Amino acid sequence: MTRRLRIKHVTEVSYAQPAASSHNEVRMTPLTLPGQTTLDARVTVSPATPTWSYWDYWGTQVTGFDLADPHGHLTITASSLVETSPPGPLPAAPTWTEVGERVARSRLLEFAGPTGRTTVPPRLAKKARKAAAGLDPHETAVAVSHLVADRVSYLPGATSVNTSPVEAWEQGAGVCQDITHLTIAMLRGVGLPARYVSGYLHPEREAELHRPVAGESHAWIEYWAGDWCGYDPTNRVRADETHVVVARGRDYDDVTPHKGIYRGAAGGSPEVTVEFTRVA
Repeated sequence: MTRRLRIKHVTEVSYAQPAASSHNEVRMTPLTLPGQTTLDARVTVSPATPTWSYWDYWGTQVTGFDLADPHGHLTITASSLVETSPPGPLPAAPTWTEVGERVARSRLLEFAGPTGRTTVPPRLAKKARKAAAGLDPHETAVAVSHLVADRVSYLPGATSVNTSPVEAWEQGAGVCQDITHLTIAMLRGVGLPARYVSGYLHPEREAELHRPVAGESHAWIEYWAGDWCGYDPTNRVRADETHVVVARGRDYDDVTPHKGIYRGAAGGSPEVTVEFTRVA
């Protein structure tokens, strides 16, 4: 069922001491895609400063801004209204030979090899190949996602943004970013192109209209099996109308919601809140 979601994503940065200046880029504007239409979106900044937008190499809308004067805090508010629809049927599964041929002659190659955040040792790649034995690409995506989710429990705060996939696997706990990176690494290891998706997930499937609900940013995968297909390994479901896509890339580094540098004393940390309101 089609739904409309209003999303408010607020990032507040408090510096240990006032920053003399800062330079920032933000990836918080939902994309317009088949099954997802961004009806309204804006990014505002406090202290007030001009912003500009551009599309990066991966097809993400980026908002940039500079603060040239000293400031003790920074607040970024991204507001959007998005209409989403349930996903259509999965495309017919290609053969593994067809997948390999397509990878060899297209940009899929960019999503077929390991990166710094999607590298696992041979023993984990072997587990993925065992789980995928005899399966087609769609079945493989699900089987490998479940392999990871069975091992790595979702536990907020269990890891940091710099935790490696292997560390999450060994400790058996992590967040959606860790589960997504592990799943991507293992899928690429069996020959299936996969990419990292950054966005939002409404926490209540049957949400009451016009009632704000606290949530958070989310990450899941898209794998290529005749077309790009979304799957949420953390929740073991296909990406659907409760998921809102903001950015897609090889790993988290390509889609980081807020990147910035500042001139000043080290210290301080951002606080992030996300609020969802279903309006239709």
